[in-house]
Amino acid sequence: MTTYIMLAHWTDQGMRNARDSPERLNKARQLLKDIGGDFKLFFLTMGKYDFVAVYEAPDDAVAARFNLQLGMLGNVRTQTLKAFPEPAYREIMRTLA
Repeated sequence: MTTYIMLAHWTDQGMRNARDSPERLNKARQLLKDIGGDFKLFFLTMGKYDFVAVYEAPDDAVAARFNLQLGMLGNVRTQTLKAFPEPAYREIMRTLA
């Protein structure tokens, strides 16, 4: 499984309906699970982003599908980073010329 870090902020619609956010998170967890992924961590944050999530998906296509499906609901806009765990990082660094 590949790890992704999602940085997200609420749209105007999402902010107007902020009280519904916990239920939307439950639905997002289920959506990701249904397509083969899994949430690992979720944080409400202060600053440029309203929340940060760490999740795993089988591949980039599944991650893209998940992000697109969330965006289509109109409550959040996301920026997603593909994350390399420390062993992969060390291997990448080891192979540098």
